[in-house]
Amino acid sequence: MSSEPLSTFTIDTELSPSYYRNLLKFLVENYLKKDKLFGGIEMFEDDHTHFLTFSVADPGGRWSFDVEVEAGAPIQVKMSFKDALVPREVVDKLKDDLFISVQLFEEKARRTTLYFTWVEGEQVIPERLSSKKNNVTYRLFSESMLLFYIVFISFSVILFFILGPYTPILLVIIQFALVLLSGKIIERVADWQISERNPNVHILQYQLPIEDQRNFLQKFGKDAFAKIKKEIYDRTLAVGRPLDCETAREVLKKYELECSPESVSAKVVNLYAIVREGAERFRLPIPKIVVSNTTVPNAAASGPGPRFGVMLITTGLLMQLEDDEILGVVGHELSHMKGRDTLAFFGLMSAEYILRVYILWPLLLILGFFYLFIAFSMVYFIAKFFESKADLESAARIGQPKVLAEGLRKIGFLKLLYERAPSYRFQEWIGFDPHPPIYFRVDRLERLKNPEKIRHPLLKSVKDNIEAFFSSLK
Repeated sequence: MSSEPLSTFTIDTELSPSYYRNLLKFLVENYLKKDKLFGGIEMFEDDHTHFLTFSVADPGGRWSFDVEVEAGAPIQVKMSFKDALVPREVVDKLKDDLFISVQLFEEKARRTTLYFTWVEGEQVIPERLSSKKNNVTYRLFSESMLLFYIVFISFSVILFFILGPYTPILLVIIQFALVLLSGKIIERVADWQISERNPNVHILQYQLPIEDQRNFLQKFGKDAFAKIKKEIYDRTLAVGRPLDCETAREVLKKYELECSPESVSAKVVNLYAIVREGAERFRLPIPKIVVSNTTVPNAAASGPGPRFGVMLITTGLLMQLEDDEILGVVGHELSHMKGRDTLAFFGLMSAEYILRVYILWPLLLILGFFYLFIAFSMVYFIAKFFESKADLESAARIGQPKVLAEGLRKIGFLKLLYERAPSYRFQEWIGFDPHPPIYFRVDRLERLKNPEKIRHPLLKSVKDNIEAFFSSLK
């Protein structure tokens, strides 16, 4: 390949070395072979390193360039340009496509990966693929609390016929009390607490070799994963023994699996140090830190303000993001605490509720569900201002807007894929989600210069959201 001019970039991956060759095969079969722009596709191995090369050429023959992908941690991508006529949008789309393709393969790999996570000094709790009970609780009492208000207001309709016209006032008072206690509730449903004495979250993953997956699933079924994990936990962490290939080998052998070192990867996240650094940047007290052992990547701030704040982090987020990306997400949540956004959302939803019950009820009777759709769409749209403000403040205080953008791209890659369709973008703007579309958040952060000079993050966020919404109509 020509070496001048050359452009390079990297893609982080949590894949173990045993998956590298299959990742490149996935890129070839599911991306490169489906577009006539690509040609000269070759895969080869050099000194135990896997490579993929291909060319990208304009059908009209006006431009072309070569690409080399080197599988590793991180994945290295080199683009060699033969001329200066290559459109910028082609290069940007290639970067996005390769990133999303890698994420899709990782998502596929996670389905047959054994994750082991633990916190020193805390009870060993096996990871859950999902937790309906905890997920509902987090959505009820996280910083937006919109599901909480929907449930509570629906329940109030019944009470209104029992207690009369003063029911809404009473319910708002009860809601306010629950808002003040929301941090305590999140703290109770979490699996572990992080402190200066036990700051680390340990993550070890065993990725079942691709060639063994089909036979394993056919013979033992998906439920076997839970059994394997429980047996390994019981024989290792639960009795104070180290978790490694040697101690897990006996269990895996029962299921006709080998514990190959290249299929195992491990990381230790000093979560307390990350949150402490974020709190120092925001000049806030360190909030209580709790962890939920679930593969769903998520983070949430709860509580009425910084002094009584609780920050929830899932192990899924720690698995997928690098430390600096976790810090960016932590900064986003600290912005919510600093701005007391939980109380702001409470005021927003309570105002809509009171207005609807005492003043706008004739419209509700006339329009029915259509009124509720408009009202909640407006509430959710206003909520997007606060989420956008949190992105800006994290970028300004942490100082790494592009790193935060990369973290958002990783945990929201499926939405990025869907949001390429204009109709889906518009749907995201008016949908019942307090977060703006991922494409908007990522583009905004990547283009952001001198975020520390933004004097009014909330006002700028209002302006940016409104402009982006009308752009989605075009």
